[in-house]
Amino acid sequence: MAKKYGKKYLAAAEKVDSEKLYTVEEAAALVKDIDFAKFDATVEIAFNLNVDTRQADQQLRGAVVLPNGTGKDQTVVVFAQGDKAKEAEEAGADVVGAADLVQRISDGWLDFDVAIATPDMMAQVGRVGRALGPKGLMPNPKTGTVTFDVAKAVTDAKSGKVTYRTDRDGNVAVPVGKVSFDADKLAGNIKSLSDVILKARPAAVKGAYVKHVSIASTFGPAVNIDLASL
Repeated sequence: MAKKYGKKYLAAAEKVDSEKLYTVEEAAALVKDIDFAKFDATVEIAFNLNVDTRQADQQLRGAVVLPNGTGKDQTVVVFAQGDKAKEAEEAGADVVGAADLVQRISDGWLDFDVAIATPDMMAQVGRVGRALGPKGLMPNPKTGTVTFDVAKAVTDAKSGKVTYRTDRDGNVAVPVGKVSFDADKLAGNIKSLSDVILKARPAAVKGAYVKHVSIASTFGPAVNIDLASL
């Protein structure tokens, strides 16, 4: 069944040349111009990569701190004890705990955006893996959220860190800001993230690595980006 779009979406789509590849700066300005949401919509970038995600060495996963932030206040929890718990609190973590935090999550509490853990806490955190995993909240060394440097992890999370990973089809979708951002700040975030994705090219990839890149606001149409401008 064909998807039906509303009048506002169709009006926005008319302003986008679906055959054109826009520079990052043009795309950022256009996405801002055509957004019609009644709230400060999130702008997301989507990469389609020529990777075989059945191969472990072609699965991308990592994190990057966007230079201009995400425009979203992140609620950060930290699993830590003793001095590390104190460091996390001083760095601005919203909730810090150990067995008590594990129990709270086990009871159904998931009102946070980022979870960080010291390595010695991971055995306990594993008990709530079934709750955290599906929400993308499980601490992971690849994204810098399993670490003894909890202060840096908290600071990064609070200052615009985003995580990325390939899905089964080789797509990577990441928020890069809000439509209220200046176009040059959106473009700066896009280029910083793109730089990391491009450098993460698996050695086994043959031919073109990035097949397609576009950005869109929450409800808006996608704007295709010229790879040469990244």
